[in-house]
Amino acid sequence: MAPELSTFEARRRANVVNNAKLLKDSAEVAAKIRRAAAPPPKPVASKKRKAAEPAPRTRVMPTRQSARLAGGGADKDGTELKLEDIPTELKPPQSKRMRTSGDLQLSNLQVEGQRWSSTSALASFVQGAQPGVRTFTEEDIKDTSDTKLKDLRKEMSDLKLYEGWVPNDIKITPERVYALTFHPIQDKPIVLAGDKKGTLGFFDASQETPVQPDEDDEDVDIPLPQISAFEVHNRTISSIKVPMFDPNSVITSSYDSSIRCLDLQSQVSSQIWQPDDDDIDMGISCIDISPEAKDTVFFSTLEGGLGRVDRRKKGKAEIWSLSDNKIGGFSLHPLLPHLVATASLDRTLKIWDLRMIKGKGELRHPSLLGEHQSRLSVSHASWSRGGYLATSSYDDTVKVYDMSDAMKWKPGEDLSAKKMKPAHVIPHNNQTGRWVTILKPQWQINPADGVEKFAIANMNRFVDIYDREGKQLGQLDGEGITAVPAVAEFHPTLNWLAAGTGSGKLCLWM
Repeated sequence: MAPELSTFEARRRANVVNNAKLLKDSAEVAAKIRRAAAPPPKPVASKKRKAAEPAPRTRVMPTRQSARLAGGGADKDGTELKLEDIPTELKPPQSKRMRTSGDLQLSNLQVEGQRWSSTSALASFVQGAQPGVRTFTEEDIKDTSDTKLKDLRKEMSDLKLYEGWVPNDIKITPERVYALTFHPIQDKPIVLAGDKKGTLGFFDASQETPVQPDEDDEDVDIPLPQISAFEVHNRTISSIKVPMFDPNSVITSSYDSSIRCLDLQSQVSSQIWQPDDDDIDMGISCIDISPEAKDTVFFSTLEGGLGRVDRRKKGKAEIWSLSDNKIGGFSLHPLLPHLVATASLDRTLKIWDLRMIKGKGELRHPSLLGEHQSRLSVSHASWSRGGYLATSSYDDTVKVYDMSDAMKWKPGEDLSAKKMKPAHVIPHNNQTGRWVTILKPQWQINPADGVEKFAIANMNRFVDIYDREGKQLGQLDGEGITAVPAVAEFHPTLNWLAAGTGSGKLCLWM
């Protein structure tokens, strides 16, 4: 005999049954209202029924359901609330699988099981710098069959990192180096660098170096090198040129929309050009100087313009709009300065001829001879003395174009797509990210050894050297390099090479 229910328990069970009945009645009323408000169905043309194929009979097994999991307890007297008594509309929704937010590391998400344990399919997509991992080794030099190339590679590999101070002690600028060059003097290595805040730094590597203490002397203070630095601009210095025909002039450009010339004898920095209106912001991305027209400075802008200004006529510049996007870098052919190569954010390398200016007014521009499009933006275009072009782009390549017959080109000549195709494509990691200056190839202007070669930084904290045939001649490193030497350049004639880092430190090989 079941135990007698208390008054409270009896009332509770009665309330449960009454509430369930009210919910059921409410659901039925709501359904009737929805049916009444629904528009009458459109008449549908009757279709001829096709005889359905008889489905094979299958035995339907009853679905078992746990009363405990459904929320019911032991129903001994038949008064407990049944799950089937609750209308479908009022049943609590089933819990959904929640989405995962935040960053997820694939190594923590791998599905268990041998057939899913391999990650080789993703290996080819993994990019990024590997500090200290060489991509050109002594074995590459030993395996070189060409005697001349082998000698060149040995010569470049014999370049040693400056031993006067470690790179971390040679802080040539307070902030990240954006531009760097050698003074063309051959008596001693003098390096100039410009940084993010507009500071121009000078380092003379011929200065007396301190005596290196013994390894046991840990408390000896080594004096720091003597470095001169001057705030000649208010924003990033984007380019530095010291003309070989005028070694007393240091010409700099900046994102502050100005071009200035520092006279090393009088030690006065004078302005060459800036926009007429102080409210106009026209950042200068690069400058170059023609050895033929010594007083003419060419410059490119972040808005896609190319301009020229005569140093003798201060304030008067002619600017041509060549692109709707930023021109990151350009250069003049050293022997044929009427040829200009531009590299742009619009993914193109373009060659222009200054001998033929077309259009009128704002539509004036040099004649476009040809262009080549890369998969991603092109960072810089650099002419060699022999007529070879080197470019770097964000598709992780360095391209070399053979334009050695440029002296035969007529004014406004139309270069074919075949002619504009790169002769050599070198795989090269150019993904600098936010904290490393964009990697740009720079040819040696007038090499004393007669070998045309260019330098470009390596994201693994080296500097790579290539010749005009795209063959690697060397990969410079050294003890104490703790950051990417992103801005690298040769001395104009001697095999000295300097590079600046994101923290203003200088690496020098001689």
